[in-house]
Amino acid sequence: MIDAKGVDMNRYESDLSECRQYAVQVSGAAEQAAMGAAAGAIFGALLATAAGSRYDAHATARVGALTGAVTGAASGDMDQRSVIVRCLSGRGYRVLQ
Repeated sequence: MIDAKGVDMNRYESDLSECRQYAVQVSGAAEQAAMGAAAGAIFGALLATAAGSRYDAHATARVGALTGAVTGAASGDMDQRSVIVRCLSGRGYRVLQ
């Protein structure tokens, strides 16, 4: 969302499209989710193994994978949004959100 006062909306749409193309080059939510899931599963399995027989290693790995996937997806999405905001700001737009 930008402050549209005095903005040529045709130019803005063009700039937004270009900024989105830059953002696509950053690891997106899907890639970050996959990496987070893998890391979370490994961490969960290691944690369960270290804790001993009281914990189910498979269940703990699944919880770790889910947590890692959610965290990774959010991180990837924020990275792409950040690129778009910086790109638009650099082109002189007042980005509100």
